[in-house]
Amino acid sequence: MELNKYIDHTLLKATATKEEVIKLCDEAKEYQFASVCVNTCYTELVKKNLEGSGVATCVVVGFPLGAMMTKAKAYEAKVAVEAGADEVDMVINVGALKEKDYDYVENDIRAVVEASKPAIVKVIIETCLLTDEEKVKACELAVKAGAHFVKTSTGFSTGGATKEDIALMRKTVGEGIGVKASGGVRTYETAVEMIKAGASRIGASSSVDIVNKK
Repeated sequence: MELNKYIDHTLLKATATKEEVIKLCDEAKEYQFASVCVNTCYTELVKKNLEGSGVATCVVVGFPLGAMMTKAKAYEAKVAVEAGADEVDMVINVGALKEKDYDYVENDIRAVVEASKPAIVKVIIETCLLTDEEKVKACELAVKAGAHFVKTSTGFSTGGATKEDIALMRKTVGEGIGVKASGGVRTYETAVEMIKAGASRIGASSSVDIVNKK
């Protein structure tokens, strides 16, 4: 299985430097990963370094808690897309989901989807904090709001992707929506396991090791 086209090559830590981000872009070009995924302050740098490579520029929005105002989240997405982002990975408001304020969650996602056009939007539901019922509801709201993907995790909470969550998310959204496994995917075997469970994209910082089966 050729995994490179499944992988969003990712660097989101607070200590990331421009030099590290450029190295990330160089690796993504060499291995032809699907995208490079970074915090929004690096949007222009990544876009410039990936120019003509076929690798997409992906950013995270409302990251990692998802608990900011909807307008702020949507604005971050808008300016990131204007700066060159092709894909936007946004975090839902987990607290609103847990208190069953579904209109808020749906409108929050929709605001980012609208602000991000024509970019692809992936909705991070942070599965480790949710019950199975909440995971299903979050996926349904993301689809209803016009998102293109649902995504397991930020990688900054209490857990990452599991094959069980991927299978549940795939079952919920059907075949027309992408499912991204992110958080804790560090080996070739785990990546393959996620894809077999229904993942159409993998978020990873160990991407080079994964494709080299290390």
